[in-house]
Amino acid sequence: MCGVFGIWRHPEAANLSYLGLHALQHRGQESAGVVSNDGGILHAMRSMGHVRKIFTREALGHLPGDIAIGHVRYTTAGASIAKNIQPLWAQTQLGTIAVAHNGNLVNEEALRARLEADGAIFSSQSDTEVILQLMARSRAPDFVSQLMEALGQIRGAYSLVLTTEDKLIAVRDPHGFRPLVLGRLPSYPGTWIVASETSAFDLLEATRVRDLEPGEILVIDGQGLTSRRMAPAPRRLCVFEHVYFARPDSLLDGQSVYEARIAMGEQLAVEHPVDADAVIPVPDSGVVAAMGYARRSGIPFEMGLIRNHYVGRTFIEPSDSIRHFGVRLKLNAVPHLLHDKRVIVVDDSLVRGTTSRKIVRLIRQAGAREVHVRISSPPVSGPCYYGIDTPTRAELVASTQSVDQIRAAIEADSLGYLSPDGLLRAVQADPQRTFCDACFTGEYPVPIDAEPTPRQLRLIEL
Repeated sequence: MCGVFGIWRHPEAANLSYLGLHALQHRGQESAGVVSNDGGILHAMRSMGHVRKIFTREALGHLPGDIAIGHVRYTTAGASIAKNIQPLWAQTQLGTIAVAHNGNLVNEEALRARLEADGAIFSSQSDTEVILQLMARSRAPDFVSQLMEALGQIRGAYSLVLTTEDKLIAVRDPHGFRPLVLGRLPSYPGTWIVASETSAFDLLEATRVRDLEPGEILVIDGQGLTSRRMAPAPRRLCVFEHVYFARPDSLLDGQSVYEARIAMGEQLAVEHPVDADAVIPVPDSGVVAAMGYARRSGIPFEMGLIRNHYVGRTFIEPSDSIRHFGVRLKLNAVPHLLHDKRVIVVDDSLVRGTTSRKIVRLIRQAGAREVHVRISSPPVSGPCYYGIDTPTRAELVASTQSVDQIRAAIEADSLGYLSPDGLLRAVQADPQRTFCDACFTGEYPVPIDAEPTPRQLRLIEL
């Protein structure tokens, strides 16, 4: 999924980028980077790891300038290695440019093959570099025109922030798969900010101005703000942003993620009621939906599973010395809340099913009499090609097994998923707001074998 951040005209641009990325850390934990712009000279700091460990006071001191862009990475294209850390940058005939990208290009392989056949040499495995290579081969007279030409050839999901020597540019793809929002800093009236989520604004005490529209190219420079629009396409914000990816305190296209998850839980209680003594979430992803389920069902909400927040993504697991070691490292059951109870366990999704089975066993070992699993999204039956690192179709349990077969595999007394219609009912507050739910329905808005065709753009003065 990744997170992107950009800031225009602030004397501590790099420091604020660090704080913005810290608030977006949930969108990517593998690597992070910031490129600052000091009067047209770009400075970069990039490394594997978490934001707070990379950007020390000393490191930030090497990032002068009043413009900056930043990125936190979650790998979907290219391996999780140092050469793929973003932002990426390049020196061209027009000057230096840097870019950070959230999303995934579905025609990257075809474009890369074409560019390599034309003599291009790539320095990374990232699909983002394809954009820079396309721009470098454009004969357009300026960076914005080169970018527009490149965007006409790529397909897929992309929310971009770029900095040239004198501009900050933000782009959202024509379907708006990934979020991107514009804000201002009241304490510095000339400062503009763009970020993947409004949670980055809250930490900086910035105010949300608006979400970028799907297909919008927003240019911020000394002349102010100028917006260009690509040819219109159906709006398709990824519904999994509401289900899982975004922070509950964020707004997506103006809609509260928290309220959407409450509504998912309430709808789930309507569709799959069961007599029970307690509703417990799988923390942290299932907490808000579980609150909604408890609210609608009238069954008490309890924190029957406690999460250890100091666990990293990798660990050394003994072969068989501790059963379910991976889950126990992250979660611990509270026996006095679960003993002899009929328990409803709410989580946001069920992908392979292996973790769910371990959680059910953990709850039973704590003394639960019945364990009923409820999932606040539909069965994930297809992979995502637009920026989520889902398994192949063969690894998705819902692609080959029925709900009852999955229930038996995870050893639950019952299993209920939120229906696709129920999910859309929970998030579709605005009739004009539509979503991509291809991982549930198999209806992919952008064909994976899409061929590049030119897009029209029009100029809008703000």
